Amino acid sequence: MSIKAILFDKDGTLIDFDRTWGPAAYETMRALAGHDRAALERLMRVNEFDEAERRFAPTAPMVGGSSAEYGPLWAEALGRVPGEELYREMDDLLRDWGLRSLAPIGEPAAVLRDLQQRGLRLGIATNDAESSARAQARALGIDGMTDFIAGYDSGFGSKPEPGMVSAFVDHHGLRPDEVAMIGDSLHDLLSARAAGVVPVAVLTGPLGEAAREIVAPHADHVFASIADLAGWLDPVMA
Repeated sequence: MSIKAILFDKDGTLIDFDRTWGPAAYETMRALAGHDRAALERLMRVNEFDEAERRFAPTAPMVGGSSAEYGPLWAEALGRVPGEELYREMDDLLRDWGLRSLAPIGEPAAVLRDLQQRGLRLGIATNDAESSARAQARALGIDGMTDFIAGYDSGFGSKPEPGMVSAFVDHHGLRPDEVAMIGDSLHDLLSARAAGVVPVAVLTGPLGEAAREIVAPHADHVFASIADLAGWLDPVMA
């Protein structure tokens, strides 16, 4: 096996989900609720969100999902019509607040720079909106290292479907077994498996080490974080 390209999940893999999206989602929900405390409480309830800790339960719809998936829940809580207008508003607010609270996991720019220098082609596939993913990639200093960035709204579908992963493979004209997908959730691993690429799990998502028993059956490899990739890649790039 020779790995020539790596596709990264973003939330829980490159950035800390709770530290980034806890504060960002809270401010987004407050903005959408306006001065209606009851609406805010409904939003927090459907999002399984702890206001005191500014974090989601691991089973929350927003963990791994896209605004197209959890958007109808927000619409119901707000008494609004579900659809593109609301989802765009949600995405715009989440993008702006997410940049303010952006919290990288370790040093993603250093890790990706090392991988790029090894000749690997790099990309990002996320269930976040593409505009948010690109903005965060710029803020992290990795946008110049990733020539493929796809979100749920990029036209390839969302994870756990294989569309984004297959599009990355096709973008570089590679065989699926020459590509690895790195992620912290079942969504990432199932999309990788369905696309025929190498599924690799990291334990930097909301569940931390506790995710091992969930992801291990679906991953070819499990690492503590993306910082461990270099040691794995030395032999598999030969």
